[in-house]
Amino acid sequence: MSVGDGIVGVGSKVISATTADRKVLMLETRKPRAILDSKIFLYLTEFFSGMAVMAAELGAQRLLAPYFSSSQIVWTIIIGTIMIAMALGNVWGGRQADRNPDPDRLYRRIMFAAVWLALVPLVGKYIIIAISGVLIVTISTNFLILAAFISCMVIFVPPLFLLGTVTPGLVKFTTDSLKDNATIVGRLGACNTIGSILGTFLPTFLTIPTVGTFVTFLIFAGILLTLPLVYFLSQRTKIVTSIVCIVIFVASAVVSPLTGFAFWENDIAYEGESEYNYLQVKNLSDRTILSTNVLFGVQSVTMKAGGLTGLYYDTALAAPAFANKADSALILGMGTGTYARQLREYYPKMSVTGVEIDQSITNLAHRYFHEPSDIPVSTYDGRAWLASDTKQYDVIMVDAYQDITIPFQMSSTEFFTLVRDHLNPGGVMVVNMNMISDGKASINESLEATISSVFEGDGRSERSTSSPLVATADVPDTTNRELFAKKPLNDSDGLSSESLPTVTERRTGRTDLADDMASVTLRMLPVDYSAASSKYVLTDDKAPVELLGMRAIDELIKEQAGPYRKILREQGISGLMSLN
Repeated sequence: MSVGDGIVGVGSKVISATTADRKVLMLETRKPRAILDSKIFLYLTEFFSGMAVMAAELGAQRLLAPYFSSSQIVWTIIIGTIMIAMALGNVWGGRQADRNPDPDRLYRRIMFAAVWLALVPLVGKYIIIAISGVLIVTISTNFLILAAFISCMVIFVPPLFLLGTVTPGLVKFTTDSLKDNATIVGRLGACNTIGSILGTFLPTFLTIPTVGTFVTFLIFAGILLTLPLVYFLSQRTKIVTSIVCIVIFVASAVVSPLTGFAFWENDIAYEGESEYNYLQVKNLSDRTILSTNVLFGVQSVTMKAGGLTGLYYDTALAAPAFANKADSALILGMGTGTYARQLREYYPKMSVTGVEIDQSITNLAHRYFHEPSDIPVSTYDGRAWLASDTKQYDVIMVDAYQDITIPFQMSSTEFFTLVRDHLNPGGVMVVNMNMISDGKASINESLEATISSVFEGDGRSERSTSSPLVATADVPDTTNRELFAKKPLNDSDGLSSESLPTVTERRTGRTDLADDMASVTLRMLPVDYSAASSKYVLTDDKAPVELLGMRAIDELIKEQAGPYRKILREQGISGLMSLN
């Protein structure tokens, strides 16, 4: 091999070198690194770095989800941002390794990345809220995209950029000659891939459900931090830096668990995480509330004194009165059983079945919400459960939101056809549409058109009554809209809102509920199927519910934040700060 062909190795091991590299080589020979001679430590570095990258990606999703939802949009932002950081780290790390093949620099970068990730549980939530607060009063559209993107850039790009430098650096340090360089690179790639696999499965199925997102970050940051600590301490170098990093890690590990995602709340009875959701239980004077998002909405509630809730569940109680019979009900998206409890209170003879995908929510239902123990609840995806069920029901409630997003597979014509097939003749489906939004290409318009295409379809012209088969009712003082769809017993059957109070009182004997149904009657609006364009109908192949839902959120934020934006324009930051 000629002098010009050589590649400098690690420590005192050398094949050949150029004149320029000999200066570096002399430096390396004076300070040998025995820990790297066998290359095993280098392979372990690649393995645990790959594990940390995937754990950070999954942790990022769980850190952002309580604030911005766990929709495909948020996932796309996380994956895209991290890939950008890794790509830039690959390029920069390769240049640095060629310019100065000193392993100290690489392990120092790994140390800083580990400490940064360890600080995410401590400061990440404050950064997210600060960014969200600024954007809410300054922008009018694309809040979720911008807030999630900027948060991800600030919190996760720096450590993932540093971890992106690991692979090119290790290629430089593990390769002794061109003879086996492809084999070495292949081994490094395998170590990274295997580590990434573990970094994918362990957080999802082990650490996040059992110890939560914050501790998950600490676990994998601690494993990553061990690598540079072992490297530097074995050489008795960077002792002070190593001690400082250990102190920062321990401080974050002690302080991080003391505050939760909703750190500004002081009446939280429970805060935790499951395989699917962030979970928060608030114990108020008159009710107990479950939320799966800290910024938007209430997912379940129980009134301590019983009776109506003032939320969308009350409006949804029109479904048993619209149905020709009220003997059985199926709830897809049981939550903590709010609707089931109300059916049990007002329709005590009704047989109720629940389906809830998150077992942790079912556990909370028994612990905090007094869910009736005699109501069977299956832990399953609503659509998959429905596909395997052979029974029919008088009422089917679809309330399958995950945080603030609609699962696309439960918003399509195929799904609603499945629901219709599981209704008895004369049965009624009620769907909770979480975000009131109107206008062309809105989420509500799409859902209404989709459901109308299933329940009305081509048979509308043959009907002998003016009563609609599909109608909606907005819920006062909330962002909810309830949609009712009936499977008619005959051509003259439909949603007769005029008889709603009378039927309710006859079936329940409760005048308070009948009075409430009278107000629902005033809010009922038939869905004009003929006006719905087919391009808004959602299918399994095309159901952009995340984008449609994001527009609805933008509208709500624009409406709610309008007064604050006006103060900001007229009085500046001092005006906002003066608000109580």
